[in-house]
Amino acid sequence: MVATFRALASVVMLAGFYVVALIQLAGAVALVIWISTVLNGVIALKIAFPLFVATVGAVSVALWKAIRAKPEPAPGLTVGPDQAPELWRTVHELATVVGTRVPNEIRLVPEVNAAVSEDAKLLGLISGRRILYIGIPLLQAMRVDQIRSVLAHELGHYSGRHTRLGAVAYRGRLAMGGTISRIGPRNPVGWVFRGYSRLYLLVDNAASRRQELEADRSSVQVAGRVAAASALRELPVLDAAWDFYFQRYVHPGWQAGYVPDDLFGGFNELLVARQAELDEMRGAEPEGGGSRWDTHPPIAERIGIIATAPDASGASDDRPARVLLPDITALGRRLQQLVVDAGDRTMLPWPEFTAATVAAGVQREADAVFRALGRFTGTPDPGLPAVLELVQSGRLGEFAEQFFPNATRREAAGKFAEPMESLLQSAAVASGAARWQHSWSEPARFVGRDGQPLPLAEIAELAVAPQTLPDAVARLTALGIDPAAGKVVQRRADASGARLLAALANIKVDGVDHDLLMLNRGLVFVSNPGKADKGTKRLRELVESAPITQLASRHQFLPFEEFATATVRKQVPLKAEVVLHDGRRLTLQEAWSSELLEKNSRDTLLKALKSFGSED
Repeated sequence: MVATFRALASVVMLAGFYVVALIQLAGAVALVIWISTVLNGVIALKIAFPLFVATVGAVSVALWKAIRAKPEPAPGLTVGPDQAPELWRTVHELATVVGTRVPNEIRLVPEVNAAVSEDAKLLGLISGRRILYIGIPLLQAMRVDQIRSVLAHELGHYSGRHTRLGAVAYRGRLAMGGTISRIGPRNPVGWVFRGYSRLYLLVDNAASRRQELEADRSSVQVAGRVAAASALRELPVLDAAWDFYFQRYVHPGWQAGYVPDDLFGGFNELLVARQAELDEMRGAEPEGGGSRWDTHPPIAERIGIIATAPDASGASDDRPARVLLPDITALGRRLQQLVVDAGDRTMLPWPEFTAATVAAGVQREADAVFRALGRFTGTPDPGLPAVLELVQSGRLGEFAEQFFPNATRREAAGKFAEPMESLLQSAAVASGAARWQHSWSEPARFVGRDGQPLPLAEIAELAVAPQTLPDAVARLTALGIDPAAGKVVQRRADASGARLLAALANIKVDGVDHDLLMLNRGLVFVSNPGKADKGTKRLRELVESAPITQLASRHQFLPFEEFATATVRKQVPLKAEVVLHDGRRLTLQEAWSSELLEKNSRDTLLKALKSFGSED
């Protein structure tokens, strides 16, 4: 009941946002009247006009859009009682225990999370359609008693009427955020609105934290203290495993143009293969701390409160939670079809997906070396044979010193063994003599046709010295590796897999206005950016409009590897000259009206430019 009153308080504060707007409007009118007694009426109007626009215009537009907006259900796979009878039976049972009606829909979602929503009417006075969301990773990883605890917690939000005001709060947050985004950072009206919005978030988040603690009582009521606490302990472990799975296995292949044919099945295989690592993580104590801005209390605090709650007689059930679904593998594949837009990516089974992913990454590394080789020698079709010719002629150190600027030429030639290994690996794959072997428990292994690891690191050590080069070539031939198969695939670097580091609006590139995005692999020049004002807002909308790779393909992308030198003529406003390896020059000139995406954007760009030269 306390949480319900707090939720109502947050709604009252949403209404207070518009009271603040009316007060500011009245203040603006009073200001105009007072200024008009001192100054010319036209001047008074010019001073007060921005206040009117911010107070009336921004609030009206944002409110109109918020009223028309409706929270959309999270994408997922709806499973009915005929498709998952055991899951529905369990939800019916738990709903009866916590004293609420059964949700209208159960939807599987691709998250390490569970949630509920309700489309209530008349400010929550009339109950509406209910949806229970269950993350399929939870069903893959948890025990039955743990998932019962999770489901009871979510159903407890219904019995506590926590979802009744969800749509109102959603529209209120949209209106508040929309208003603030339409007011310039220097407008004093915006200062008041931003301060009030922060106060609202404090109240709303406090209500949310209290609701979570109330819902935890339903978990204990159904599953008991042990299961409820263990379910909470499991969440950060699964979060970490899910992030590791995507970063290590899924994202590299996605960026290379591939998609696994069983996304969720792969996560289940990872959980099985790395059970010992997960058990070690489970043994760690949950982090404490927390912030007043958090929507959930710290897990350590929740577990502590659960330990003091009256225990229930819920029996432990260590069966895997996947038994609640008739065929979790098939449902996972159906969910993937609904929520994953693969575009033109190639779908592959996991062994082939990993092999193609790692091979693409190695080829990308080799291509960077080959492109540098083309610039160094003028070779139109650079490849491994040209690198071996440099070794034979004793010029490898001269070429390699660009990769190891702090080494002598002799040292650089020895250090080149590591890049050489990548070149040999790409040639081996292209020759059909080797492949990358998938593993869930360790990094992919590079193996030959017989499935045994290839000693290419040893051969690479031999291949960087003229006296041992013949032995290296002979050993490659014996393994069925043709050096001629190692050649450049991508003749110009692109932004695949790149990250955004900085962005500046209103930069003149050779005298023409552009917006500039700095990636870890190069610069993106956005021509015809529009009006000079609101540059930060324009940059934010740009980077949110599409993935960075797509933005780089739509606009002019200049890879850093094409930079020969860069000279910073002036730091503020930034003025620099870049010379490319092909002899072209371009100047970058920041205007006084330039704006930054983040306050350190200029410093980040300056640091990158200085790495190619020195300041005047």
